Amino acid sequence: MHIERLVEMLNDIAANQAADPDNAVAAIAQHLKRFWDPRMRAQISAHLAAGGEGLCDAAKEAVKRL
Repeated sequence: MHIERLVEMLNDIAANQAADPDNAVAAIAQHLKRFWDPRMRAQISAHLAAGGEGLCDAAKEAVKRL
């Protein structure tokens, strides 16, 4: 999958969790673990390791927890 699409999807997930900022990062990470294919998780982790361009802060923190 194109990294731009993964970034967009992850930022959308983060936006949906913004109403509960105390639990947002954990909820985002849990979503990634439950619903994203391992290849997608690996791709977004590599993207973060390369700087994480386009990812919001909550998304970056969630990917670090993978």
